[in-house]
Amino acid sequence: MTIMAALVGGPDDLAERVVPVDEPGEDLKIPHRGGYEHFKATSRVQNGPEGQLPVYEWWERTEIAE
Repeated sequence: MTIMAALVGGPDDLAERVVPVDEPGEDLKIPHRGGYEHFKATSRVQNGPEGQLPVYEWWERTEIAE
């Protein structure tokens, strides 16, 4: 069973705001515009069409090294 999570914060043009989570509670690293957007798990949940989703909040961006 795939666990989905809601992403809060970060760039306005981030395509997906509901994403699969490999390991619940682990930080997420989402590829975006030549870098990564990093999201940390919170204790909050959000209701949506998928049901109750754990909320992950944006905390930093890193660039992909060339």
